[in-house]
Amino acid sequence: MDQRLTKGSATLVAAVMETIKSRIAARTLLPGARLPSVRAFARTMQVSKSTVVEAYDRLAAEGIIRSRPGSGFFVTAPVAPLSLAEIGPKLDREIDPLWISRQSLQTSDEVLKPGCGWLPASWMPGEGLRRALRGLSRAEESTLTDYGTPLGLPALRTLLSRRMAEHGIEAAPEQIILTESGTQAIDLLCRFLIEPGDTVIVDDPCYFNFHALLRAHRAKVIGVPFTPQGPDVALFAQTVREHRPRLYITNSALQNPTGATLSPVVAHRVLKLAEEAGLTIIEDDIFADFEISPAPRLAAFDGLERVVHIGSFSKTLSASVRCGFIAAPRDWVEDLADLKVATTFGGGRLAAELVLALLRDGTYRKHIEALRLRLAHGMEDTIARLEPLGIRPWLKPQAGLFLWCRLPEDVDARAVARRALAENVVLAPGNAFSLSQSAGGFLRFNVAQSSDERIYAVLQRAMHF
Repeated sequence: MDQRLTKGSATLVAAVMETIKSRIAARTLLPGARLPSVRAFARTMQVSKSTVVEAYDRLAAEGIIRSRPGSGFFVTAPVAPLSLAEIGPKLDREIDPLWISRQSLQTSDEVLKPGCGWLPASWMPGEGLRRALRGLSRAEESTLTDYGTPLGLPALRTLLSRRMAEHGIEAAPEQIILTESGTQAIDLLCRFLIEPGDTVIVDDPCYFNFHALLRAHRAKVIGVPFTPQGPDVALFAQTVREHRPRLYITNSALQNPTGATLSPVVAHRVLKLAEEAGLTIIEDDIFADFEISPAPRLAAFDGLERVVHIGSFSKTLSASVRCGFIAAPRDWVEDLADLKVATTFGGGRLAAELVLALLRDGTYRKHIEALRLRLAHGMEDTIARLEPLGIRPWLKPQAGLFLWCRLPEDVDARAVARRALAENVVLAPGNAFSLSQSAGGFLRFNVAQSSDERIYAVLQRAMHF
């Protein structure tokens, strides 16, 4: 029991009041919701019924709740602004996914960011972007000023359809909806598919922003351990049976943070389980173009019946040019388009035109070919620099940005990250990616952001503090 509940009746009453206020702030109690009965809440809080009665009376006096004779107490207070940091367990800020994202986004260029999730600006096709922008500056005024159509630029959707076909995914242009990013694509799908309280499966570990986004949608999130071949199939099946989830969100290729690739056997087993349980799968494929040899795609095996396929160009082209997409079942498209209009109205037409220009003129293809080679060298170099420190990869990815690395025994990634931050190095501790908090001895490294020798000197000092 909370220690505050042993310090006299005034403290007990205050504790009960604070609990109710916290539930209202966290939106687990919404306006009009009925509060627990005095007897039930006294039992929950392990206090006397008179303590709960007094707390409820004071809350009513403050206008936060009101009594309906014969019915109980009900919430009247307006909903407070949503604070994601207040929802769920109180994590150290060094392992909070929102903290990692904000540190990486807000810090100056002098700060080293091996823990961030994007390429350095110098690795992007700057000249190609400038050339495409100059071309767009001469476009018709409607291109520069008008809203995009609900589904997005037709020519780009046609090109995306052809590109997906290279991975065996049959998606007609009419099945593709452009979005502002991969994150917006997932947000739109969550709005479309789930209600507060629905269960969603994620990999453990997985991309930490999945946790934050699902928290914002009030979903019940359950992690399934991830192996070098994909989710643990036996535990996945058990989770599906016990919790009847609505969604599964995953990366099938170059999984974030591990860099692992889904095997065909695991893919087929997951799809069979999904079909039996009526489970929808969101396949986040934003790292597709980093691949050298294409991995199996759930959407290709499934034919976009139960799997929704998403992607974006933020990681490979420009995070400033916000352009992503959803490939969905045909009978979902109109409703998704309506929801997109309701939440964002028109799409970013200028960004779509820019991406189309770079795909058409060969800039993107040449950039990706060079990028794959550069990332391969970066992977080898980062592994070699980490090895003398006793930091070793969980597996060596076939391609991509990330290394999921195990620290020496008994070294806490949170403590290392805290010390490194004091020396202007942003790291990504493992538990930010792990719903079960079972990755305390891991760090994720972005090989494109790990070339500076200072990173390894800081790591050495932080691990031997």
